[in-house]
Amino acid sequence: MRARTLLALLMGCALTVASAETIVVSGRLMIAPSSIARPHRGQTMRQVKARFGQPEKRYPAVGDHPPITRWNYPGYSVYFEYHRVIDAVVHGSR
Repeated sequence: MRARTLLALLMGCALTVASAETIVVSGRLMIAPSSIARPHRGQTMRQVKARFGQPEKRYPAVGDHPPITRWNYPGYSVYFEYHRVIDAVVHGSR
């Protein structure tokens, strides 16, 4: 169930503008382009480590079919299905 919820959340993020950040301006939700370099969909874990280095934190996989894994880097998180990137999400400011 958690894997389905996470996958639904990720798919919702994927439907937003590519390479964008969600921000709030004067109480309104806005989408702004992001200049943060991050992995692309389909890259392997090995390719991500080679280009971006070791993550700050790795979370254990959630679910079994498919397992969803998250790695945190400064400013963004990378989500994997099995060993391939399904999304990279920029962290919002608080």
